[in-house]
Amino acid sequence: MDEVIDSPTGWVAKHIRRYVETDGESGHLYQGLPTLLLTTRGRKSGQLRRTALIYGEDGGRYLLVASNGGSAGHPAWYLNLVAEPDVAVQVRADKFAARARTATEEEKKELWPRMAAIFPTYDSYQSKTDREIPLVILERVPSGGDEAADVGEELEGA
Repeated sequence: MDEVIDSPTGWVAKHIRRYVETDGESGHLYQGLPTLLLTTRGRKSGQLRRTALIYGEDGGRYLLVASNGGSAGHPAWYLNLVAEPDVAVQVRADKFAARARTATEEEKKELWPRMAAIFPTYDSYQSKTDREIPLVILERVPSGGDEAADVGEELEGA
């Protein structure tokens, strides 16, 4: 099993440790915002990389915004999941394999307001960059199938 490397950003790594150690009891809410842990496979290194992100929900799907603070470039986690959409997710104590994809333009029009309601700063991030900030949809991979086993085995323990 591959070792999981947590975010190199100090406060994020501390948040992840607290989340993992308590199965999300401490850390699921970060400054009042719901967070999950996302593990991707590094597109260059091949290593498993874990970060904590604000999320929303939509009919059993999880929503993420690849804002990167409104900077000109996409965050590394987003670039990783574009290269390899099979990811591991932890929401509180629930750990599961998921498939990630970027929302279509139509989906984003519907879902962006939901995410901006959770974290209004997303709107200001979008206004300060020329980059179209992606909205990501995570869909749970059904357990029991070969595909789920492959994803689960590869990312298990993430």
